[in-house]
Amino acid sequence: MIVGFGTSAPELVVSVNAAVDGRPDIALGNVVGSNIGNILLVLGACALITPLAVKPLALRRDAVTVVAASALFLGLVGGDALGRGDAAILLGALTCYLVWAYRSERFHGAPSGAVHEAEADELSAVPKSALWTVAAVIFGLLLLIGGSQVLLLGAIGIAEHFEVPEAVIGLTLVAVGTSLPEITISVIAAVRGHADVAVGNILGSNIFNLLGILGVSAFLQPLPVPERILQFDQWVMLGTSVLLLLLLYTDRRLSRLEGGSLVVGYGSYVWLSFSAFSG
Repeated sequence: MIVGFGTSAPELVVSVNAAVDGRPDIALGNVVGSNIGNILLVLGACALITPLAVKPLALRRDAVTVVAASALFLGLVGGDALGRGDAAILLGALTCYLVWAYRSERFHGAPSGAVHEAEADELSAVPKSALWTVAAVIFGLLLLIGGSQVLLLGAIGIAEHFEVPEAVIGLTLVAVGTSLPEITISVIAAVRGHADVAVGNILGSNIFNLLGILGVSAFLQPLPVPERILQFDQWVMLGTSVLLLLLLYTDRRLSRLEGGSLVVGYGSYVWLSFSAFSG
């Protein structure tokens, strides 16, 4: 969960920048597209590397929350926009989830503590000096902000040059670009045999994307929702979330066959994005 939140930092910066710059299609497309890609592409690729066995008792809370957050998003965008009132609901839901997560692990001894210990093994060692740690964080944030601006300008340029709607670029190119940390951590975890980290990273990231990133973005600048997201992409996001929940609770694992099917599903989604919705 913690790693999942951390790897969502690029999505946060890009979506906030896009919202403030008056690019709601990219802000929303980045989050929705990232959640779709995280499940279909990232977890699918990880399952192809090694079957992902999961511990239902450790992850049931997060998998259910991903589906609930997706359903909440659908309910809030029924008015064709995310306003500051909707942002308050999203951020309130994130706060409730964090309290729930803390209490369930602090007072009930949830086995997900072992997952978090394994998460630390996937990350490079941090400097021991507090000064170097603070300096590294500040330097990283500056690079992240600068990189998000470059990515945003590049995405807008591509959309204008090829006459592709910004929502399509946000849902695909920008979403994959900002999901690179999730891809990196999850693939490394899969290669090292830490299946719980790969799955937990994606679940935590998707929760934070919907509740945290959209909450902050809509609070700073109300976001009108593109018609294609209302008609198509939000349903794909909800469908993939439900599919992942079913896969985790039926076989308690993602097999290579299921992983391959997820990757093919993502390829089909991208093809539809550029063929059926590019005009």
